[in-house]
Amino acid sequence: MNFSDRKKKFTRRKYCKFCANPDLVLDYKNIDLMRQFTSDVGKIEAARLTGTCAKHQRKLTNEIKRSRQMALIPYVVE
Repeated sequence: MNFSDRKKKFTRRKYCKFCANPDLVLDYKNIDLMRQFTSDVGKIEAARLTGTCAKHQRKLTNEIKRSRQMALIPYVVE
């Protein structure tokens, strides 16, 4: 197979929602926002899947863990 034979797949570049919208505040009490960044099983989604930058991914992870500790969202979804 030649390199010219392969099709290139163009996808839209992901962007950080928090950098694009500064009004969006990361807070452990904002359950709806936290659930957008967790999988259906309850795992925290990776930054390469969600598109968040490293700075906001670290803060997001801490806030999700904090909301789990306060029992606002479950650790594992049954």
